[in-house]
Amino acid sequence: MHLHVCSLSRLADTVEATGARHVVTLINAATPVARPTVIAPEDHLFLGMNDIVTPMEGYEAPGETHVRELLSFAERWWAEGTRATPLVVHCWAGISRSTAGAFVAACALNPHRNEAHLADLIRERSPSATPNRRIVAIADDIMGRKGRMVEAIDAIGRGADSFEGVPFHIALEA
Repeated sequence: MHLHVCSLSRLADTVEATGARHVVTLINAATPVARPTVIAPEDHLFLGMNDIVTPMEGYEAPGETHVRELLSFAERWWAEGTRATPLVVHCWAGISRSTAGAFVAACALNPHRNEAHLADLIRERSPSATPNRRIVAIADDIMGRKGRMVEAIDAIGRGADSFEGVPFHIALEA
């Protein structure tokens, strides 16, 4: 099964092309997101947050509650057998919050998968991927990965400059 990553502008096309029935949105709370009609409301997780790594007045930093909701949603998708269809994770540009969300979900669903290998795979599939370090650090702490997730993301560094990431997928091991 796969996790697919895309931007908001590519959401409908990605859902249609992949047959996905579950979506995670990581985007500014005030950004309107049209849920594709094939996605039931309970199968769409909307996490309102800004793409920042340090709290700033007037902005919603990714927090522990966001990450716990992401983990719970991904684990429900996996455990219920609904993984027969892929999970789509998106943000505004498909570069930072969504790549972090997919990395976190992939690490949670495959607890023995090597974090560095997974980060390298994300870089290979998306030259612009720059996973949000705050999301990754919170997940690393929650999952007890002892800094390995953060180290893996730090090792791939900042991605190539881009206005919008190219949609990609990550295969999950069963």
